Amino acid sequence: MPDSRPRPPDDDADGRGASPEPLLLCGARLADGRTVDVRVGGERIEAVGPPGTLGARGTRVELRGFLLLPAPAEPHAHSDTALTASDCEGDPHRPQDLRRRATEAALLQLGHGATALRTHVRVGGAHGLAPLEAVLQARYALRGLADLTPVVVPRRLTGAEGEDGTALLRDAVAMGAGVIGGRPDLDPDPEGYVERALSVAAEHGLPVDLHTDASDPARIARFAAMAAGLGAGPERGPGPEPAPGRGSGVTLGPCGGLSRMPEEAARQAAERLAAAGVTVVCLPQGGCSGAQRRLTAPVRLLRAAGVRLVAGSGALRDTANPVGRGDPLEAAYLLASQHGLPARSAYDAVATTARLAMGLPEVRVEAGFPAELLAVRGDGLAGVLSLAYSRIVVHRGRIVARTSAVREYCDTELPEPYGLPRQGRPGPGPG
Repeated sequence: MPDSRPRPPDDDADGRGASPEPLLLCGARLADGRTVDVRVGGERIEAVGPPGTLGARGTRVELRGFLLLPAPAEPHAHSDTALTASDCEGDPHRPQDLRRRATEAALLQLGHGATALRTHVRVGGAHGLAPLEAVLQARYALRGLADLTPVVVPRRLTGAEGEDGTALLRDAVAMGAGVIGGRPDLDPDPEGYVERALSVAAEHGLPVDLHTDASDPARIARFAAMAAGLGAGPERGPGPEPAPGRGSGVTLGPCGGLSRMPEEAARQAAERLAAAGVTVVCLPQGGCSGAQRRLTAPVRLLRAAGVRLVAGSGALRDTANPVGRGDPLEAAYLLASQHGLPARSAYDAVATTARLAMGLPEVRVEAGFPAELLAVRGDGLAGVLSLAYSRIVVHRGRIVARTSAVREYCDTELPEPYGLPRQGRPGPGPG
């Protein structure tokens, strides 16, 4: 049966789909310590080589003093409630206000480096599918800047309201929702809710991303058993972490309830999730809409069990978290500082592994890979996770966001200022 979902017009019609001028990213440091030039053509990396070896074709961008990384991806955003904590103007449910906030929130996260975002959108009740329509309009407005994928979150899928909820879910897919979501903990029959969501996802060939606190070991075991039927779990590597794999196509988050379980019960639940190929999204920056307690899932326990673990932002300046930043590098920083992950593993949880969990193409700073890149001022991963101020974001082969910060100090009382940057005398290199 042909896909009847509405499509935006060909981007080439207004010039946005035209191939950007080639970029030559010069003098960037990679995570392995090498300093390289990177040539980007179209939407892919054409070549990586020692400085000065790739010629001068294209727009030259000086990246001395910057670390060049695969761009992060945001696996758990909430566009429908973003920026409502202090927004005193307008109705947060009015479509034009929601569309504006969803666009603004995505641009904020893009500025931090997230070139792809998965956002949960609640539908049903008095507002029906209007919130989803507003987010889809924001996605269209952001084309060429960032990729926004809506996760449709119906209220009820069982009982008297279940048939209406299921019909709404199918309508949302027809409109363009890319992921089947839901909040089974709020349904009178959580297992039935998950079964219905998985059924609709299988019917349309879509992934599933469900909100759950994961506080009930027996319920988690049943969720994992149902998810296992959707696909094979990830292959196990020689160490404690799973090798990259397809997984089941099922994601659960934020799973803070696992941290309240006795350790042995949490370990058994984690092993079941790993065996089923379920991805867990943790939210180290805070909770999300409807979360009663802001507990982060047990990061090290999940990783030791072989669960594919990624980190998202969750609430962004709404009633659940009025000070959210939506910054994937902050999420990685917290994984390292609060949960003891090595800097490389922490960054992978918001970049390489997050992209894998979201079904996006792998990104490496190597020829042939997609040009989804983030340049951050700093010498190494630990440094940029600590002080990630200046950033340059590349999406589909062109620079789509820049953030520049300059720190200066006034003169000291000593005759020799020891080379400190001073006001009016910025140091060398880009800001």
